[in-house]
Amino acid sequence: MINKNAKVAIIGGGVAGSTTALYLGKLGLNITLFEKENDLISGPPFCHLHAGGNLYREISDEQCVKLLKQSIDFLRFYPFVVDYRPTVIVLPKDDKGKVEDLIPRLDLLTHEYKKLIEDDSKNKVLGESKDYYKLYTKEDIENLKNRTTLESPKNLDDWMIPVAQNISLDKVQFPLIIVQEYGLNLFRLASGVKLSLSKINNVSLLTNTTVENIKSDEQSFKVSYTQENQQLSKEFDYIINAAGFRTGKIDDMLDVPCKKMVEFKAAYVTKWKENDTLFPEIIFHGERGTPQGMGQFTPYPDGHFQLHGMTKDITLYEDGLVANTKMSCQPKLNQNFIQKIEKSWCNDEIDTRTKSAIKHISKFIPHFSDAEVASKPLFGAQQIPGDDPTLRVAEVSFSSNRYARCEIVKVSSVLSMIDAIVKQLIELGYIDESTYKTRDLSYLESLNEAEIVKNAKIISKQRGYPESISNRNIAL
Repeated sequence: MINKNAKVAIIGGGVAGSTTALYLGKLGLNITLFEKENDLISGPPFCHLHAGGNLYREISDEQCVKLLKQSIDFLRFYPFVVDYRPTVIVLPKDDKGKVEDLIPRLDLLTHEYKKLIEDDSKNKVLGESKDYYKLYTKEDIENLKNRTTLESPKNLDDWMIPVAQNISLDKVQFPLIIVQEYGLNLFRLASGVKLSLSKINNVSLLTNTTVENIKSDEQSFKVSYTQENQQLSKEFDYIINAAGFRTGKIDDMLDVPCKKMVEFKAAYVTKWKENDTLFPEIIFHGERGTPQGMGQFTPYPDGHFQLHGMTKDITLYEDGLVANTKMSCQPKLNQNFIQKIEKSWCNDEIDTRTKSAIKHISKFIPHFSDAEVASKPLFGAQQIPGDDPTLRVAEVSFSSNRYARCEIVKVSSVLSMIDAIVKQLIELGYIDESTYKTRDLSYLESLNEAEIVKNAKIISKQRGYPESISNRNIAL
């Protein structure tokens, strides 16, 4: 039984807020989604499913297993967002770690994936469990160098051919590792979610809308907001704070306790003109915050590549990580970061940092030094609950009655977050117990691939990015 009179406000239209609106809207609840920007899912960039957390050696096995389970759930809910290509893990020779140290975790994840498939055959979304990862010796890679790259790779060996042909083999440890961790396309997600929400009558989407204040009593919340220069207000029974790095502002309005950080990050968009080869993603491990920080080489169509370099002159910033204070739940970023988020980047900084990212990756892929700046970076500020900047698995907290604060760090955690919210809504009598952990995928039936592609291209162009990065690198 759904209480259709129960009114739920969701503040923030990022991955957390938009997915929650879609999910609860499909259950039949009366939803209002407030979004400050003119479109959905315009926050920090994401490009990776993290199906096992293999990019992060510093996190626990428990977090890795949780990321695997959440990634499978996310992939099943959002199949149209996934770029079906694997990820290669490379350890440089000067790295402090050893490849053999990674093997026990990979075996654990393989075992967990196998169990998940045994529990539900629909969980087999990352290929066969026996193919979750594969090791390549130097001899294997040397042999692959002589093969011809393929337009449509069919197996892991096919995907490794361009890696063998392009990376500096004398600078890396062996074996190399290939893992069935896929890519995610944020423009396709923004497109598909917006199209889906527009078809749900009980969801009211208010873009270009800023929540100014919230007053609460034992019965309801009064949300005051500005839309098109009009001062308006509505009453709600339940508040979901999905405001991303601005969640602290909503906490302050409601005077609830908190402990959090905010970190500004950027990923750089490049064009490798002379190369239209279909690459897997390649991760070069390194120590965060040092000149040898992790390098991430993410392929898109038409020779575009997104780059992360976890150094302070590329992706990270010297003063880009800040915590809340006793006076306010909202961590205060320096104004130069707010300027980037709300207005624009300085062209000199775009050029300098993108070229630094190209140089960083070119240490291992020499010919990539020919790459050029393609656009402004993909960027944003990310909230991190608590005080551990290495945290990768977080979901939601309930600091007050009828109030949920979304705290996802990785997009794949969003459905676990929603399950926790649904559990509380059941306890409040808004929805029936049978709705817990249900996955209504009927919304997919109303989505049209041509519409997703068209809208994704419009979104990428409006945001100042090449249209081609809104496309999948390969389609099934």
